[in-house]
Amino acid sequence: MSAEFDEYFMRMALREAEKAAAAGEVPAGCVIVEEPKDEAMPPAAARVLARAHNQSEGLVDATAHAEMLALSAAFSARGNWRLSGTRLYVTKEPCPMCAGAIVLARVGTVVWGVSDPKRGGITVFDIFSHPGINHHPAVVAGVLEEPCRAVLVEFFRRRRADAG
Repeated sequence: MSAEFDEYFMRMALREAEKAAAAGEVPAGCVIVEEPKDEAMPPAAARVLARAHNQSEGLVDATAHAEMLALSAAFSARGNWRLSGTRLYVTKEPCPMCAGAIVLARVGTVVWGVSDPKRGGITVFDIFSHPGINHHPAVVAGVLEEPCRAVLVEFFRRRRADAG
């Protein structure tokens, strides 16, 4: 896919992250789209299967990460738990739980904004490359990295200021 295509959907994921921040949640947003058959197709013509943001605090559920909620919505939209031929956009690199769910769902490509050097399911735990799994999603990292980082930095800056 083109950089324009990936940036279009990462901006959509960033809007989801901003919703999370406004609700006092760690600002991560996720969007899942079907990959177009024709790469020349404009991004707006791609089918969006799901959009979600972190809701762990609001739902009182440790698993209510943006990716997990978006995967569930995409399964319903597709009527199938297999999401081959899709691209998952997330503002922050998936954690190990989400990376495992992405593998099980057979997502084709995962695109993220900012990497997580402490708990990244891919850069730290290497889940997508593990030889014991039967599906290995493609990865595109660093799409709109600075805006994705900025929403996280600002959220935690505000949280520290409120606590201090």
